[in-house]
Amino acid sequence: MRQSWGLWGWGYSHLCRAVLVVALAGVAVLGSGAAQAVPAGYRPPEVPTQAGPPQSDHLGAAQYLKTHSNAVPLGTNDFGCKPSTTRPRPVVLAHGTDSSAYSDYSAIAPQLAAAGFCVFALNYGGSPGAETYGTEDVVLSAHQVGGFVDQVLAATGASQVDLVGFSQGATVTRYYVNKLGGAPKVGQWVGLASPSYGGVMYGLVPIAQAVPGALQVFARVTSLAAVQQAQGSPIMTDLNAGGDTVPGPKYTTIGSRFDEMIQPFSNIALRGPGAVNIVVQDHCAADMTGHFHMVYDPFVQQLLLTVLDPSSPAPVCRPVALGTGIPEVIVAGNS
Repeated sequence: MRQSWGLWGWGYSHLCRAVLVVALAGVAVLGSGAAQAVPAGYRPPEVPTQAGPPQSDHLGAAQYLKTHSNAVPLGTNDFGCKPSTTRPRPVVLAHGTDSSAYSDYSAIAPQLAAAGFCVFALNYGGSPGAETYGTEDVVLSAHQVGGFVDQVLAATGASQVDLVGFSQGATVTRYYVNKLGGAPKVGQWVGLASPSYGGVMYGLVPIAQAVPGALQVFARVTSLAAVQQAQGSPIMTDLNAGGDTVPGPKYTTIGSRFDEMIQPFSNIALRGPGAVNIVVQDHCAADMTGHFHMVYDPFVQQLLLTVLDPSSPAPVCRPVALGTGIPEVIVAGNS
């Protein structure tokens, strides 16, 4: 199974091919406007059920998925779990592009479960027969998130969930909250490496936007979801129109100054009333983790726990070298 590329589902090995595509083709108007009540092409999300062990990076998760395609992080998707008075809201996790629940959350989810949360995760945005997820239309994926949230609420008896999205997972969950009426069902929304105002894909987006037809071809090289998340795309413009937050949920982003995909890194931050934007290096300057390593960074994992429960122990700052995790995702994405 080919896993996992966080936000855009493809690695440095595809960069030269993408540059050639940009040089030969040009801008397409991709994405959809207002969400449909019953969207054409909707399929329910896949809900993995086979518990897999925690991993230390994306490569370990990818290797495990080769023989355990239905893997879900340990302690996740127990639909018999009942929230406690101290943990009243189940936590729903949404993975990134060209990835899966296990690939992105094999380390984080077991920690949340051990802390007493009911933890759930879906595989959204997969084409029929796909081995990886988060590649299809962002709006359809947001509807899948909504369907899964309803399933979790019905099973647990909770009135709200907390949503945690990594990379594209932040986009689809926020689209559900802001545009599909999900706000009353969500207590907190947390975006890890959130492309809140889109990204530039290694700086290629501005080039592609200047060449007629490039993004349409770019979508065939990468995926529809990848192009829909580009800075200035119709989807991102629609998502942030009228304000990037809505009343009700608490919004928090956790991002890095060294994010390889979202530049300028200020595109991670939300600008709506009450939004909290946490920059890793403001709290641990020695931690230079970027986009791809975000979900496997222990400091980020601890930060997330403090966001979901402020009484959690403070994160411990440890050095993380620039570029950590990139070799692993390159190998994982091409194995």
